[in-house]
Amino acid sequence: MVRVAPLSEGPVQSVLALFERGLRVTDKLEDVSTDFSQGDIPPAAGSVRDQVLAFFGPSSADNATRQALAAALQDFVGASTLGDRLDTWLRLIHWTRVGTSQSLHVLHARMRWREAYLYWELLLDVLEGVPEVRQRVQEAVGQILQETDAVNLVGEAGLPCDRGLLVEVANRILHKVLPAVRNDRDLTHLLQRQYRSVVEVKWFAQLPPRLFSRIFGALTPPSIPGRPNPLIRAFTDGFRLLAIRVQAQGLSDKLRARSRRPSAIMESPFYRLACVSEQLAGRWQSGAGIDSLEAAWAEAAVECQHEIRWIRRQLEVAGVSLDIVYGLEVLTHCLKRMETMVEVMASGDEGSHARAVQAFLTALVEASLHECSVGHLLETNTRLLHRKIVDRSGATGEHYIAQDRREYRQIWAAAAGGGMLTAFTAAIKMSIFALGLAPFLAGLGYGLNYAVSFLLMQTFHLILATKQPAMTAATLATIMREQAGAARLDEIVTFIKRISYSQIAAAVSNVLVVSASAYLLDAGWRAVTGAPILDLHAAEHVYETLSPVNSGTVIFAALTGVTLWLSSLAGGWIENWAVYHNVPQALAEHSWGVRVFGGARMTRWADRLSCNIAGWGTNVSLGLMLGMTPAIGMFFGFPLDVRHVTLSSGMLALASASLQAEWYRDGWFLYATAGVAVMFVLNLGVSFFLSLHTALRAYGFPRSELAELAKRLFKEFARSPGSFFLPPREEPAVVNGTTASQKAAGE
Repeated sequence: MVRVAPLSEGPVQSVLALFERGLRVTDKLEDVSTDFSQGDIPPAAGSVRDQVLAFFGPSSADNATRQALAAALQDFVGASTLGDRLDTWLRLIHWTRVGTSQSLHVLHARMRWREAYLYWELLLDVLEGVPEVRQRVQEAVGQILQETDAVNLVGEAGLPCDRGLLVEVANRILHKVLPAVRNDRDLTHLLQRQYRSVVEVKWFAQLPPRLFSRIFGALTPPSIPGRPNPLIRAFTDGFRLLAIRVQAQGLSDKLRARSRRPSAIMESPFYRLACVSEQLAGRWQSGAGIDSLEAAWAEAAVECQHEIRWIRRQLEVAGVSLDIVYGLEVLTHCLKRMETMVEVMASGDEGSHARAVQAFLTALVEASLHECSVGHLLETNTRLLHRKIVDRSGATGEHYIAQDRREYRQIWAAAAGGGMLTAFTAAIKMSIFALGLAPFLAGLGYGLNYAVSFLLMQTFHLILATKQPAMTAATLATIMREQAGAARLDEIVTFIKRISYSQIAAAVSNVLVVSASAYLLDAGWRAVTGAPILDLHAAEHVYETLSPVNSGTVIFAALTGVTLWLSSLAGGWIENWAVYHNVPQALAEHSWGVRVFGGARMTRWADRLSCNIAGWGTNVSLGLMLGMTPAIGMFFGFPLDVRHVTLSSGMLALASASLQAEWYRDGWFLYATAGVAVMFVLNLGVSFFLSLHTALRAYGFPRSELAELAKRLFKEFARSPGSFFLPPREEPAVVNGTTASQKAAGE
């Protein structure tokens, strides 16, 4: 006979007060608490439901929580088919989370995990206090394990497939769109049905070890002599599957070619790991000791991790491929799961074994939740490519940042040259506009005009305002990679100040020189042709389209900031692609080119391509995106356009020069001038914000530091606003023996 002490409210309330941070215990706990009658529990008899209610005593007749538990246990042990057993099992698990009324999400929001765990403790009290009920429940669990297969759950659940990233993305999208086919024979599907949300996974992950040990002991069916344990068989077979996947992926051509010893198959750690894993699984399944094999397996696993890091370093130098990164992610996930499984095999006493099993099941549950997430898959597999694009995207833009007054004057001069060239670019654009071409041809003409202009700027080291902030991610990434804490925040604040005064100087110089050049260009055109570059209709159209009140200038200026940022990423991606495919080396070794032009000249061309391909890619992509955006918008029925501060200033100057005495145009000139100011703010702000966000994501910048960064920027501006508009007078800082101006000259 089992005597169960009554559960007093005082201790329960004190524990809940600790977990609920002072929240008052709800009346629900009184419903959950086991107010047993004094004296012995009467002998169990009848159905499972009757035995459970008898265990609680006469007071259970009016207790909805106990009635629901008794009904759930009765349904589970009374299920006659596998499908019914799985459904009733899920209902029982749901009861252990929320009882009869509350939502697990509500308990999570209120930080009341302890209350949610009380339902499990109530169930365990029943199973430990009524042996017949525990036996029936264990038999039902054993039937589920006998009729299902857990190999896929252990060896494949939550892991990406081996068919490549694009195939995996397509499969996950289809899984979300198409209705899922129920497969009761695979325990993977049961796990996915049992844990559907982050809150449910968190609930399981935070189970107290003592409580999990009780659950593990109460639900695990006893071994039957002469019958193989289905859990042990599935566990070892899943372990073998993982070892085979590690071997196949690690010895694939794409990874082996980048390993330290590509031709030595038998010396590969991935090959050795598979061999040791088979021996380890066989010994453990037979019940023999695995001490010596455990050490050998751990040594092989460490060597595999070293090989993975070596391949990642090769990607940093030789270019990143999504397929290779995906293969490395598969290897990493498989090795992590195998490590948790080896801990289960090596655990000795009952307590350590329960902890190892809990860690393994927690990893399974978390991986199962992410198995259908497209965003999680893309984020984990594109992080390295994203980082390399960030690093490469800034190679052509660092000379736009001034660190002292001398470099500041150089920016004024370079921006003046950029403004002069932009005046011709604006004039050519308006000439193309006057032709009245079809949208696609007009957009292509605009894009080629911009691209040629930007390439000339790169060749002669000229500056276009607001273009540089989109290419600052590499410098920001260097700061975040090499520094930490307060020093990192201070360096970022200093860097933002440099961008601010450098871009203000570039924009003012651009606008002044492009305006003056446009007036001179119009005067020269009048002297030759006797007519202005723009007719009256075109000039009025320019005034109207630049106004922030009468047009979509605000939206279009922000869109241009996005375009500036995208072009910097495109340049980084193109350089990564060229490096990965060895394009410069292929050009230098091209047999026909060597015969015709000579090996030395081909090598020089290849070196020039390697140094300039990121800038070329950025400038050509930026030009085409700026030119084709209106045509693409018209194709889809959206009135899209672009507004760049320097290009728009040139068009405004051409329009006002064409109108001559009527340049003011009843205040329209002021509206257009205000539009140019708005363009500068949005071109600069949007492109820099996206560049900053890119660097933060690529290098895992803690979100907690973002608020601190904003606070420091505000304080610095309030303390010294002039530092955001003018550079310091001291000499520029020397980094690796090179100043920013020297880097500019080198580019």
